[in-house]
Amino acid sequence: MKKFSQLAIPYIAWAAMMLVLPMALIALYSFMRQGNDIISFSFTLEHYKKFFTDPDFLLVLWRSLLIAVKTTLICLVIGYPAAYYISRCSEQIQNIIVLCITLPTWINALVRTYAWIGILSDGGIIQTILGFLGLGEVELLYTEAAVLLGMVYNFLPFMILQINTALCKMDHSLLEAASDLGANGAQTFRRVILPLSLPGVINGITLVFLPAVSSFFIPKLLGGGQYFLIGNLIENQFITAGEWNFGSAISMIMAIVMMLMMMAVRNIEKKNQGGKEED
Repeated sequence: MKKFSQLAIPYIAWAAMMLVLPMALIALYSFMRQGNDIISFSFTLEHYKKFFTDPDFLLVLWRSLLIAVKTTLICLVIGYPAAYYISRCSEQIQNIIVLCITLPTWINALVRTYAWIGILSDGGIIQTILGFLGLGEVELLYTEAAVLLGMVYNFLPFMILQINTALCKMDHSLLEAASDLGANGAQTFRRVILPLSLPGVINGITLVFLPAVSSFFIPKLLGGGQYFLIGNLIENQFITAGEWNFGSAISMIMAIVMMLMMMAVRNIEKKNQGGKEED
C-alpha cells in the first residue's frame, strides 16, 4: 500500500499543478478588483454582482443552458436507438459501427466544424439539394439550428458509446427470464433494458451537457457571432475586453453550475442503484 502511494505522488503533483492551481488562480482573480495584482489583493464581489444584476448576462447564461439541454435531448433521442441497435448486432458488426462512429472524432473538432460552414453556406451541398427539391433558398448558416446541428454532430458519439457500453454489459439472461415470465417486448424494455442502461444514459448526458454548455467555437463559427453563449462571453472577456477578473468570475459561476449538474446526475444514479437493490 505504501509503495502504491509513492507511485501515485507524480500523478497527484501533476493534477495539482495542471488542475487545482489554475482553478485556484481563477477563483482568486474573480474576487480581485480590476487592475490589482496578487500582491496588492483587494477582496470584492463586484464582478459577481455585475453578472447577476445585468439582464444581458443572465440571458446569455439562460440561452447557454437552454441550447445545452436541447443538444442533450437530441443526442439522447438519436443516440439511444442507435446504441440499442448496435448492441443487438454481432460483435464483428459492432466493432465496425463503433469504428465508423469514432472515426470522425480522430479529426480536430474545430476542423470538423469548419467543414459544416461549407456544407451549410449559400451554394453548399444542402442548399443545392433543397434547390433541386424546389424548396428555394433557405438560410441555414448563422442560425440556432446550425449551432444545434454542430453541437449534436460533435457530441453525439459520446452519448452513443456510453449507452452502448451499458447495453453490452447487460446480463442477457435477464432478457430470457423476462421472456419466460411472459413479458412482451415493450415490457421487457421498460422493466429490464431501460433500468439497466440508465448508468450509460446518465454518463452520456454528463459527457454531452457539460461541454455543450461551455462550448464557444461552435456557436462562434456556425452562429457567426450572432448566437452568443456563455463560452463566447468568457472568451470575449479574456481575449478582447481584457477583463480577466470579470471573466474569472463568469468561469467560476459556470464551474459551480457544472458541479451542481454533476451532483444532481450522480444523485439520480444513486437513487436508481438503490431502487434496483431494493427490488
